[in-house]
Amino acid sequence: MSVVHRLTAGWLVDHLSFINQCGYEICDSFVCPGGVALSPSVTPTEDCHSTYAFVATSSSSSGRAHSPEDPIETESKTPKTRYVFREEFFDISKPHIVGPPEEQLCQGCPEMSLTEIKANSNKEEHQEGTRRIFFHPLLIVQKRKRKCVFNQGELDALEYHSKVRKLIWEGTLHLVQEGLKSGFLHQSTTEVSFRKNTVPVICGLAELCEMAKQFPAVNEGDHRAVHMLEDENSSPEQDLLSCVTENSSNHAKIIVLMGQKYLVPPKSSFFLSDISCLRPLLNYKKKYGVIVIDPPWENKSVKRSNRYGHLSSGQIKQIPVPALAAPDCLVVTWVTNRQKHLRFVKDELYPHWSVKTLAEWHWVKITRAGEFVLPLDSLHKKPYEILVLGRVQGDVKEALRKSEGVLPIPEHKLIVSIPCSLHSHKPPLTAVLAEFIKPDVECLELFARNLQPGWTSWGNEVLKFQHIDYFTLLQNE
Repeated sequence: MSVVHRLTAGWLVDHLSFINQCGYEICDSFVCPGGVALSPSVTPTEDCHSTYAFVATSSSSSGRAHSPEDPIETESKTPKTRYVFREEFFDISKPHIVGPPEEQLCQGCPEMSLTEIKANSNKEEHQEGTRRIFFHPLLIVQKRKRKCVFNQGELDALEYHSKVRKLIWEGTLHLVQEGLKSGFLHQSTTEVSFRKNTVPVICGLAELCEMAKQFPAVNEGDHRAVHMLEDENSSPEQDLLSCVTENSSNHAKIIVLMGQKYLVPPKSSFFLSDISCLRPLLNYKKKYGVIVIDPPWENKSVKRSNRYGHLSSGQIKQIPVPALAAPDCLVVTWVTNRQKHLRFVKDELYPHWSVKTLAEWHWVKITRAGEFVLPLDSLHKKPYEILVLGRVQGDVKEALRKSEGVLPIPEHKLIVSIPCSLHSHKPPLTAVLAEFIKPDVECLELFARNLQPGWTSWGNEVLKFQHIDYFTLLQNE
């Protein structure tokens, strides 16, 4: 199950389990004709049902829609190949930086003023500054000690942290305690023997999207809105880059792009492009009841690492969310801990899209032992990220009708999970949002780097974490 525990404070989520429940089971196309429906690769569970609740169910040959409880048609001894995500990417057994004893969850939440948080941050900076030494063949340079002066951005971040600190501490503590009781978390973890192989995945998807701008223009009348994945695993690159690609079957597909293999889960669709080529997504003519956005925010670490391109605030405002959103659409935006970005989303971006801000949730990252991955009061990075939730404002009567039977969005919730060690692999929101939206809504993720059943995903690296090297071949049947 992807949701391990659900409390008033929020959810303890098993990210790895969610990925492996997506149904990465490949069917031999020569044995499985198109009319035969295959079950997902795992035994149905409560969370599997919630995963498929976002999708219109497929129809059988008699025209009746399947329900999760129906027996699934299969042929005897159908050859299947199952893949699972590599567990080593979730082997976070120890904090990246060990916090002081008073910051451990088991100690209880100490009341701390903003002044005390500043003092702790200064102490941490001083310790970091005195012990870090950079070695070079010709010289040794000791890192300069930080002056005990905060710039305005740091002051804003400290003030925000002082307001949410107690909520995060206490909520995480309760969820971790439940995880320890059930055995999902282990306070005294034994070292798990994983092979620490660095996956040599050379993505190249963003570069391919840039190259696609040079493709010959396609006449609007000849343009296909959808490219359906058939049983063959090779699709022309121009098809994948010029329209939305759908896997409407009940089993996963493998596609080959620039000689690299990618797994596409069942009942999913995606569009690979950069922000300047969004017209095919609009031509798809779907209106979405949930839109999740993970923008590549501009920051110093991104510039230094050159990991991926970033967008300015003006470019993010150009995303055609109003054209993609259904009435009363729930919009969820991932925001870094820079207060500049949080203010931009709430004060400029959402009003520009006619979205009313409803809530701020937090994703809290913990180890397998239930510790924060970083000290809670660290000035460098926090062990949490922010999600801003809002709804598109439109016709009041239509919004009331759409919201019937769903719970109102709580002002604050926690999503607590062991994070993936792959950069920017966010936890799934499918199960945690299920009670706040209708079960048949269309869902869209913008700037996605992986796919989910029942969702349309867009981005210039939308297949990045679908690369077959991130998975392990589990069995042949």
